[in-house]
Amino acid sequence: MRARAREFAGDVLAHVRDVTDPLPTATERYRATRPFYRQMVEAGFLRRLVPQALGGDGTGASTTAVLAEELVAGDPSVALHLFSTGLGLTPLLRAGSPAQHERFLGPFLATTGTPIASLALSEPGGTANLDQPDPGTGPDVGLRTTARHDDGQWTILGEKQWVSHATGWDGHGPDLMTVVCRAGGDPDPQRSTAAFLVPGPIEGLTITELLDPVGHRAHLLPRFTLTDVRVPDADLIGEVGDGLGIVAASFGGALIGACATGVMRAAFDVALQFARTDRRGGLVPVVAHQGVGFALADVKTRIQAVRGLTRAACAAVDNGSPAAEELSVHAKIFGSEAAVQTLVELMRVIGVESYGHHLPLAGLLQDALAYPLFSGGNNGFRRRRLHTLLANPSYDPWVTVDS
Repeated sequence: MRARAREFAGDVLAHVRDVTDPLPTATERYRATRPFYRQMVEAGFLRRLVPQALGGDGTGASTTAVLAEELVAGDPSVALHLFSTGLGLTPLLRAGSPAQHERFLGPFLATTGTPIASLALSEPGGTANLDQPDPGTGPDVGLRTTARHDDGQWTILGEKQWVSHATGWDGHGPDLMTVVCRAGGDPDPQRSTAAFLVPGPIEGLTITELLDPVGHRAHLLPRFTLTDVRVPDADLIGEVGDGLGIVAASFGGALIGACATGVMRAAFDVALQFARTDRRGGLVPVVAHQGVGFALADVKTRIQAVRGLTRAACAAVDNGSPAAEELSVHAKIFGSEAAVQTLVELMRVIGVESYGHHLPLAGLLQDALAYPLFSGGNNGFRRRRLHTLLANPSYDPWVTVDS
């Protein structure tokens, strides 16, 4: 599968920026990626994100990580289309009922069309403290999107942002959106957080702003409101109060290590080729200089370290090891921050030529900047989770050795 994904990345995804970079608006760039995403679906890569037990071709986290590294190395934006759709499906895959699987998974198992999904969690004002109980002093604690129950259905009201694919291809929402919110009046999010499945087109969804991210310029990240969005009881995932567990299970972390590896690898290939062939007006290629050679060697070591840590985390996930969560958080933190450091160092190897967009390093740095921030920010979520693990009296610091 690595060979197939690498071939697809070189034959298809390597040409995405040629099409999208000249376009002036985020919406135009996003819509221009649709044919590339369609080819990704037709190649069967979306089915790889659905477990075999549910009708897909997925064989676990290790396989998904291989897929992520290869496709991200081809183009981070369109690869993010795929894996953010996988994120949007994760609550359904992990906690959905057989009836919900039957109703919603069909389009994502086909190898036709351009089905997309979203996980609507982040809100204006932040969601790092979504597990904090509301002290009853106002609506500004934890999740502020709410669901009210009446006559066998729920009515969702709130505002979300930074949600991949929330616009859908045509502005009316994705094929499926999982909305995380507070349901009922209990102030304790452990008992009130819930996840709802909302198929598109979504009546009551209004796009209020298209956010302008630093990187992933062909991927659309809007701010939007949900006003009186009706959801039947049958489309609640699990029970009210299951939402925090569903969110925690959805943001595994190891996949970001694989994405970081892909970005670093793509940048390293460019820098190594440059160093071997460019003399910068001197007598020898720049790779002959020790400062450049050592910088490239350190970067290659870092890439191998992130890949190895990611593989260990994914193997722990696939094996059901008690070390899986900790290793996944390590892979996310170390991998994402290593990617940013690596891009800067490789740009120093090339020099000012890397500052323009005629080489891909500037764009890859823009993309890499997202990794420490999204899928559970390193400071807002991930380091806090490690802190909690370390502070637990039952924590075994060497369970990761035996995983």
